Parts: sequence; structure tokens; C-alpha cells
Amino acid sequence: MNLMNTPEFKVGLLVVVVSGLIGVMSMKVSESPNFVGGNKQVWFEIENAGGLIKKSPVSVAGIRVGMIEDIQLRNGRAVVKMAIRPDVLLTESSKVEIRANGILGDKHVEIIPGSNNDPVLNHEGQILVVEDNASIDRLVSEVSKITNSLSDVVNNIRDATEGDDSKPIGKIVRNIETLTTDLSALVSDKKDEVGELIDRLNNIAGSLDEIINEEGDEGFRSRLESSMAKLDSALGNIDEISGKINRGEGTIGRLVNDEETVEGINTAITGINNFIDSGSKIQTMFDYYSHYLTREEGVRSYIGVRIQPGLDRFYEVAGISTPDGVRTRMTNITTVDGGTPQTVVQETSRQYSLRLTALFGKKFYNFTVKGGMIENRGGLGLEYNFYRNRFRLSVDAFDFNETNLRGYLRYSFFKGLYVVGGQQYIFTSDGNDNASTFFGAGLFLTNDDIKVLLSRINF
Repeated sequence: MNLMNTPEFKVGLLVVVVSGLIGVMSMKVSESPNFVGGNKQVWFEIENAGGLIKKSPVSVAGIRVGMIEDIQLRNGRAVVKMAIRPDVLLTESSKVEIRANGILGDKHVEIIPGSNNDPVLNHEGQILVVEDNASIDRLVSEVSKITNSLSDVVNNIRDATEGDDSKPIGKIVRNIETLTTDLSALVSDKKDEVGELIDRLNNIAGSLDEIINEEGDEGFRSRLESSMAKLDSALGNIDEISGKINRGEGTIGRLVNDEETVEGINTAITGINNFIDSGSKIQTMFDYYSHYLTREEGVRSYIGVRIQPGLDRFYEVAGISTPDGVRTRMTNITTVDGGTPQTVVQETSRQYSLRLTALFGKKFYNFTVKGGMIENRGGLGLEYNFYRNRFRLSVDAFDFNETNLRGYLRYSFFKGLYVVGGQQYIFTSDGNDNASTFFGAGLFLTNDDIKVLLSRINF
């Protein structure tokens, strides 16, 4: 007997086929990605998972790409796990938006993919950015806040209208009532005067109307028409003059349109601007110091003015009062008068001499070379500034008959105040009485310093 032709075999085969069809249809209807190999699992946290349901769809750009696998509670927050198709690219900058399906409270998950330049989100990775745009509770809370605020405003208005002036609205209402009461009393007391004022305004308006509508050659309308005609004529003349200037006619026209003339004027203006600019950059400096000569036992004083028209050059003029060159001597002279020896003491008194210095200097970075007249003699000088220009090392050579080589160091310790010390006639013999060590202090001010000082002096 053939088993395939038996009723039992046919019934069993039908059951198997129907069961397979039911299984395939179940898979199609559920669209569960768990039945597709290689799904990616990702998750996120949210404070309130109300409205989210297991097996509900997860979409990207409105297209379903997965489903919610599970919703768990962890540390007081809801953890939503999702299964996503493997062909959907998610990066670490992706974010989740909870969106409403309707007004009944149902929600679904929408994933916003991040930048393609960011790292790819790994399997079982967490999406950190979550936005809940479908929370009815939040909306109700905001509406409740608005209604509470409106209720407060209404209560304040009601209190103000009932006479409570302790709040700002009540004060405004009270002020308005006071103002209207005062206006009413003013109008009531000055009713006659207000009526008289209105009559005067009516008379003025009538007079203006008569002046404007006056007929004849001397009327306002006629004069206005004449003035407008003159204005039109003046505008026509101006237009004619401007046309001639544009065409280059006349002196002004040639001046405006001749390129050579314009270039010459521009050159002259540039020269004037350069002259004014250079004048504004001139620096004037005042220098005064005194130092004590140890060998001469006297004081040399220096007062000078330095004019600096540029950053790299300057002119310097100074007067010096000095005791060197005139010395006190004690001379014993023995004479014989009738055989009796006599001793005579001769003295020469010290007298200060006034000398003049006039120099031109040129700066090269921190070095300065200067030359001209130094203390009535031709000479040269060299300066070197260092340590933020607080120290200046100087060497002067002048009076080449005896070759006075003078070296000194100057230190500025506070806003123009400085100390100085050095040696003159450095390389002369010990018998030279002019050789001496000196030390002292001085004051150095610029024109800006002088302006500041004058501004603080009350005359």
C-alpha cells in the first residue's frame, strides 16, 4: 500500500504546511529584528519611560530600523535597550528623541544619526544625548506655571482696584486716580480760562487762514509763488555751475578735473601732513644733575635740553658749572730783609667757570654716537644703554691738548631720578691735578612728564 496516498499522510502533510505558513506570517507581521542575524544592540537612559512599549518600533528619518527589546529599571532611571539593523550606521554623536504618536500618550523612539566623521557606536553602546519631546507631564507643568502667573497678575489687579496700593500695580492705579482727580479739579476751577484759551486758539487759526488765503500781489500765496520761482531759478543756476565744473570749464572746473593740478595739490597736502606729523613726534627732554669731584673738593652742575626729532637722532645743548681748572695752592716764599728771613704765604682762590656743550647724536639700537663741542672743546662721545635702558655707560673724549677721557655709569631708579658716578682724565699721569673721581644724582624729564606735572599743579 502506498503511504503517500493514505488519508493520514495527506492530513499530516497539510498540518505541516499550514504550520510553516503560520510561522512565516508571524515573522513577517512581527518584523522583529531578533530573527535577522547580526543585529546591533544599543541603549539609552531616560527619567520617565511612560508611553514606551516593548517591541515598539525604532525609526530613523521616519523609516523603521529596529525595535525596543527591553525596558529595565537601573538606579532609579529607565534603561531602554534597542535592537537595530546592522546596515544602519550610528556614531557616538547620535541622539535619541522621544516623539508622540498622538494625543493619547503613545510614544516612539526616533534616532538622529550623528556626524559620519565621528567614531562608530559599538555593539551594546550607549546613546548619551536623549531629548523627550513628547512628555505630556512636562507640558502640563509648563501650562500650570503659566496659569499660576496669570492668577497672580489677576489677583494683583483685583487688589489694586480694591484700594490696596502696597504693590506696584496698586501704586500705578492710585497715581492715575490722583492725576484724573487733579485734572478734573483743574478743569472745574479754570473752566472760564480754558474756554477763553479755546477762543484765542480759534482766533489765531482764523487769522492764519486769512493770511494764507489773502488775494492780490502782496498776499501770502502770491509771495510764496514768487519765492518758489526764485528758488527754482537759484537751483537752475546751481545746476548750470555744477555742469560747467563737471565739464572742466572755468578755473574751478580746471582745478577739479585737471589731473596734474589735483596731483600737485595732493602732493602739497601730503608734505604738510608729513611736516605736521614729524612736528608732533618731536620729543623734548630736560636733564639736570650735580656731582661731587673728590680731588677738587667741589661740585660740578649740569643743566641741558635734548631735542629729539626722531627715534634715531637728537640735538643736545647744555651749560656746565665746574670748579676744575682753577685750584687752591699754598706757596711759601722766604725773603731776606736786612739779614732777617721772612716767610710770605701766597694763596689763589678757587673760581667756578661756566662751560658750554652742544652735540649731535645718532642712535644705533642700544648704542649712541655723539659729537660736537663738549665743555668749550671739540669732542666725541659713546653711550650704551642696557637692562631695559635703566643703566647707561658713557665715555666722552675732549680737550685733545690734554685729552680728557671721562667714563661714567648712570642708573635710573625711579621715573627720571638717577644716580651717576665715574672718573675723569682716566689715562693721565698721577701728577695731573685734574684727574678726579666723581659721584652724584640727577633728574631727567621728557615733555610728557612735564605735561603730567603741570596738569597736577593747581594755579
